[in-house]
Amino acid sequence: MELPQIIQGGMGIAISNWRLARAVAERGHLGVVSGTAIDTVHSRILQNGDEGGLLRNIYQKFPIQEIAQRVIARWHSPAGRDKTQPYKPIPLCSEKPAKSLLELTVMACFGEVALAKNGSEKNRIGLNLLDKIRLPQLQSLYGAMLAGVDYILMGAGIPRHVPGALDKLADGQPATIKFEIAGGGEAEYTFDPSSFLGQPAPKLKRPKFLAIVSSAVLALSLAKKSSGKVDGFVVENATAGGHNAPPRGPLQLDPAGQPIYGPRDNPELEKISALGLPFWVAGSYATEKGLAEAKTAGATGIQVGTPFAFCNESGMAASLKRKVIELAKAGRAKIFTDPFSSPTGFPFKIAQAEGTLSEKKAYEARERICDLGYLRTAYRKTDGGIGYRCASEPVDDYVAKGGKPGDTANRMCLCNGLLASTGFGQIRKNEALETMLVTAGDSIADIVRYIKEGAESYTAIEVLNSILGIDQTPAAA
Repeated sequence: MELPQIIQGGMGIAISNWRLARAVAERGHLGVVSGTAIDTVHSRILQNGDEGGLLRNIYQKFPIQEIAQRVIARWHSPAGRDKTQPYKPIPLCSEKPAKSLLELTVMACFGEVALAKNGSEKNRIGLNLLDKIRLPQLQSLYGAMLAGVDYILMGAGIPRHVPGALDKLADGQPATIKFEIAGGGEAEYTFDPSSFLGQPAPKLKRPKFLAIVSSAVLALSLAKKSSGKVDGFVVENATAGGHNAPPRGPLQLDPAGQPIYGPRDNPELEKISALGLPFWVAGSYATEKGLAEAKTAGATGIQVGTPFAFCNESGMAASLKRKVIELAKAGRAKIFTDPFSSPTGFPFKIAQAEGTLSEKKAYEARERICDLGYLRTAYRKTDGGIGYRCASEPVDDYVAKGGKPGDTANRMCLCNGLLASTGFGQIRKNEALETMLVTAGDSIADIVRYIKEGAESYTAIEVLNSILGIDQTPAAA
């Protein structure tokens, strides 16, 4: 099958949902769903009543119905949820995950991919995951593969282990990943498809693997040293949204407090092209000119995130989309690349919008809590067991687990903030909602190019048409 020109970015949490991915895929490009926290997202949709039965209907296509029905019975609230009450939490992931969490994670990834594919093999769908979030990876991959996912995209780390894991899962064999223990050492986690299904695992299609990189050095390392075949790369520059690779060398900040990127951070596309594998470039390329420049540099095409994040089909809360679009129209949409907010230690891009965690007063007003735990770090407890801590949790708790107080400074709970931006924020004390957090690329102000005169919003198709230079002027009557 011909490689796609445009890859829709896998924006988490739930911004790149099945509706957006399906809309892009139906036009012949690669639609991507985000697997980050998808288990929590699906549990909250079910708790809200699963309007129209979308999840319950797609779960009926899962090969082992006993598993599907257990997930539905545990999380679905037929009458919906009392909006003044908090969502029921899901178990936190660990090296020994609860059976109920395994089943929810597999089912959520299966359902999201199946909804995006919509029963059509022509709809090419990818799953995006973060390498920094390792513990749910294998079960997430397997759920997506059971639904026939076509591509796996992964960045925010060095995912050398993933190609080999895909080979094993496709063959129905157990796969193992290693994860780091803070202070030194590693531990392992194994997922066995046959044990999970309760019967011999079937052979599955092995999806293509695209590693998300920011340098030729990393691309070369992954191409030569991964556990299996790397099928291509997405090359993100420092203007792309979400997490960015830190600048090479000692951290230097500009007067606004943002990391300074220099010539050493050039991804060296000519060297990546010389590897002979297809690659797509990302970060401010979402124009007809940008696509042409990418192809001239040897790229197959481009990955596009920010324009899709604010289109009608994305999973972002409608009120938040309107707020950012209004800022863009007024020429006031801005991004701050925060070097310290993410518990991962990577720079993280934050859209500046009133009422979100981008405001200092909103950040300081939020009570520190870590109850989703996706970005936690493993550490060795005094009894030799494995514990988990997050730099955005209460400071005393973090320090009690052996963490350094300085590591907690200015850290944000990305998990709860990003989840709130999709309308699935947790209820806290006095019925207060978690505060939203928005990430986007440096080109956020350019989303106005997709909005027709007199319109207040735009569609994914209008983004594609604009990039491809397709005339969108209505035909004369």
